[in-house]
Amino acid sequence: MKFNHEEFEENNLSITRYESMLRSNDIKFFDSDEFESIIHHYLENGKIAKAKKAITLSLSQHPSSVNLKLLQVEVLVFEDRLDKANDLLAELHAIEPENEEIYIQKANIVSKQHNHTQAIQLLNTALEYTNDDADVYSLIGMEYLFMDDFENAKINFMKCLASDNQDYSALYNIIYCFDFLEQHEEAIAYLNGFLDKNPYCEVAWHQVGKQYFDLKEYEKALAAFEFAIISDEYFIGAYLEKGKVLEKLKRYNEAIENYRITLELDDPTSFALLRIGKCFERLGSDDLAIQHYSKTVHEDPLLDKGWIAITDFYMRKRNYQKALYYTNKAISIDAENVLYWKRYAKINNRLAFFEEAERGYRKALELGNYELETWINRSDILRFIGEADAALQNMLQAIEFYPENAEIQYRLAGFYYEKQDYYSGELHLRKALAIDTEYVIVLEELFENIYKLSTVQKVIASFE
Repeated sequence: MKFNHEEFEENNLSITRYESMLRSNDIKFFDSDEFESIIHHYLENGKIAKAKKAITLSLSQHPSSVNLKLLQVEVLVFEDRLDKANDLLAELHAIEPENEEIYIQKANIVSKQHNHTQAIQLLNTALEYTNDDADVYSLIGMEYLFMDDFENAKINFMKCLASDNQDYSALYNIIYCFDFLEQHEEAIAYLNGFLDKNPYCEVAWHQVGKQYFDLKEYEKALAAFEFAIISDEYFIGAYLEKGKVLEKLKRYNEAIENYRITLELDDPTSFALLRIGKCFERLGSDDLAIQHYSKTVHEDPLLDKGWIAITDFYMRKRNYQKALYYTNKAISIDAENVLYWKRYAKINNRLAFFEEAERGYRKALELGNYELETWINRSDILRFIGEADAALQNMLQAIEFYPENAEIQYRLAGFYYEKQDYYSGELHLRKALAIDTEYVIVLEELFENIYKLSTVQKVIASFE
């Protein structure tokens, strides 16, 4: 519901009077419009119990009000009491067959039952009776989204925006459809058409900039974000996006200025602090970089990008002790983050703490990181620390994910030959050679004694 200032004050007065009545237990009369405003207020703020109480009281004073009964339907649908909602809608349809809200609520019910085609049919009927077609077009668009029909969703959101050019949620949904369909050029053309009629729409300029950014046309993106800022100098999102573009253009000092503006306009965001840190690092200002990375994790300790930025900073400086210190801090906050465990493993490997490195790779695998590098690194470490059987089992698990990988097959061949299981060794060696003969260097470097065996050399020679 959209109110002007006078209506807003009246609604507040009605709510104040109503809540005062509840506290005093002294029943007062409210007209049906007042009750509608009161119930809408509670529904919009998620106070369902209060809304239900207001509906009961309103219907005791206005038992024939169709609008109040429609609000009752809305609550019934919210509570999944769909049969009762349908029964009430049938009664209301008999009274007011041209009330668009009846069709909207029917559409809501069948949509919840995953019958989106019927919901669209009902909403199209609502269009015949409504004076607010923008909202109905938006609902139709959402039904098409539920069906993954992005073309028709886009068309209906466009109709919504044509009816109400201030409906920015429709604009965002249009761009979402364009993005999903990878229609960046078409999105730009549409937005430019919209901007011809609404030249100071900061949201549209912002979206144009994002499209150009995706197309890597950074100068055009920069111009669009600048127009967004001209349209609204307090538009934080435009400053952030402009900063990202300036980073791509290697104009790091200007990027920092834009990120800093966002810190002045609102409370500091971890994203802006992180990007400032990245810019300072690229400018070679290491002290300022680490200072902002530290502010990032202080502002949002759960932001893994902040901890990773600090860890990677020290890894690039080959200061592995400090890198490990910050990785341990990150793990203490979120022990289920696979990115932390991968770095934990890599750092410990560099420090020659092999058992800890193996633990890191094992934990990464347990958390679902099935990258080839993780399997291979863990296997090589296990073999190095004398856990050949565990290394073999690790590779047998890896081969389930990468059955055509030569590196794994050569390692399996080596492990089986070392166990004197020559049949399995030769089987995997032949598989490996069939995939890629050049990777035989894996066998030569990791299993030198096996590689030199005459039987192994004969198998290798047969593939040359």
